[in-house]
Amino acid sequence: MPTPAPPPVSRPQIVTLTMNPALDITTSVDMVRPTDKLRCAATRYDPGGGGINVAHVAYVLGGSVLAVFPAGGSTGGLIAKLLGDEGVPFWQVPIAAATRESFTVNETSSGQQYRFVLPGPQLTLREQAHCLEQLRTAARSAELVVASGSLPQGVTADFYQRVADMCRQLDVRLILDTSGGGLQHVSSGVFLLKCSVRELRECVGRPLETEAEQLGAAHELVDSGRAEVVLVSLGHHGALLATRHGSQRFSAIPMPGGSGVGAGDAMVAAIAVGLCRGWPLVKAVRLGIAAGAAMLMTPGTAACGRADVERLFAATAEPCDIAIDERLPR
Repeated sequence: MPTPAPPPVSRPQIVTLTMNPALDITTSVDMVRPTDKLRCAATRYDPGGGGINVAHVAYVLGGSVLAVFPAGGSTGGLIAKLLGDEGVPFWQVPIAAATRESFTVNETSSGQQYRFVLPGPQLTLREQAHCLEQLRTAARSAELVVASGSLPQGVTADFYQRVADMCRQLDVRLILDTSGGGLQHVSSGVFLLKCSVRELRECVGRPLETEAEQLGAAHELVDSGRAEVVLVSLGHHGALLATRHGSQRFSAIPMPGGSGVGAGDAMVAAIAVGLCRGWPLVKAVRLGIAAGAAMLMTPGTAACGRADVERLFAATAEPCDIAIDERLPR
């Protein structure tokens, strides 16, 4: 049985799924050198993994949310404790293997960041089925399911398609943010697919060197029925939105340098919150851009502040419509 702590909301509007959670460990050192022992500064621990990050930010923004994730070992226990301390509602699906760690080192002398992402535990077929069962139970009365992050070892490549099929059966919209095989094996049933340019390249198998090619590829996914909406995040260049009705370009919010860890998850979280508020998609995406920018102001993978997101949202510009010929490869 899941282990909720604190007690989850009875009818969450947003349910997130994280199949490969991580205990995020962040520290800093003056300079990264090979062979030498590196004396690090104070260490920060945060609950991590795509869907957990989404749930954390959605909770901070006032969303009604429940995070579902498999976890085991002492690392899994610490993730549960940290979420409980923050008040984020969750269901922990017990697994035999220990949850992974993710290690980030900030080099203070250069401002560079080094991220070491460890592989996740191997989940048995029974544990995978248990995750789907708990997701189905949690999502029955939800408005949105957000499946985010990589798939751990042992999980079948079509797992997210199974999640999409479940959401279709429950008449719940699915937001998906993943990469690799987990993305390539999704063929239908996604409401909003959020991806980076790299993930979009992996999905279509082309270099996509220009914005026009990127937008064209996004519309291919829409036209093929894999997703109703595709949002391509461009980092400090903003984002591109492709729907059946057209294309739009969103400008980024100029920000001073900072850690971009978790910015994409914050974007997804804010979009989900905006949609659950009944906002139009374009307005929800603007809130997502503000939340992504606000993550640059936080240490490690700590959630952004609601006041910062609202202040930055007020500064976001309306998107520019893109003519049909602009999205065609040249």
